[in-house]
Amino acid sequence: MIIIKSLRELELMRESNRVVAEALQELAKNVAAGITTEELDGIAEEHIRRRGGVPAFKGYRGYPASLCISVNEEIVHGIPGSKKLQDGDIVSLDLGVLLNDYYGDAAITVAVGSVSPQVQKLLQVTENALYKGIEQALVGNRLLDISRAIQGTVEAQGFSVVRDFVGHGIGRSLHEEPQIPNFYSPTAYNPRLKEGMVFALEPMVNEGTYKMKILEDEWTAVTADRKLSAHFEHTVAITRNGPWILSSLNDEKKSLDLAG
Repeated sequence: MIIIKSLRELELMRESNRVVAEALQELAKNVAAGITTEELDGIAEEHIRRRGGVPAFKGYRGYPASLCISVNEEIVHGIPGSKKLQDGDIVSLDLGVLLNDYYGDAAITVAVGSVSPQVQKLLQVTENALYKGIEQALVGNRLLDISRAIQGTVEAQGFSVVRDFVGHGIGRSLHEEPQIPNFYSPTAYNPRLKEGMVFALEPMVNEGTYKMKILEDEWTAVTADRKLSAHFEHTVAITRNGPWILSSLNDEKKSLDLAG
């Protein structure tokens, strides 16, 4: 069942997602050669707690940190530690926050220093795919319109979308129904989109094959061919005036035909 949120619930979700967005902005400023992934995790947790929130990922299904930090060929769920970032790395930062009983969730991928035009293209295409998916988050569209837009954007540029991880509903729980694949499947669940639905859309895009494997830590997912991977995510509410990106720093607010 897809849970419909009221206007008041969306306003509360906006606050948890604002903390996510602020923390990611601060993290991006601190990404540099020489910093450890553990230090970035500390920056994230300190910001969340200073704003009155709780790190959503810490302890979730046993995950040991506040921030998922995935470097280069790591796709998602990389665990912070003593690894130092190096010039030319790319770093995916995935962060969740619980505030006032509602969750926020977003991710960005950041380059460390200078990277090649091909790597810049991977980051740009992944972010573009996210926004192409968001454009389809409209009342009356179907769920897989989002999936089709993401996949088409990625594959037109010669990259591949990860199939083992998908977007998801979000609200009082970090993961709610429905699952939102980043690729189209004619047999997948494909409901009409309604006002008040809230989705965490998160394309993960690989430079090479879409196939992956999980490392021995039982968390970190890496590309099967060890080529690079990028990840961007926003929490998005569906409104009668179009998508409302709750995890954006932009303060634009959509009018809703919802009970307060």
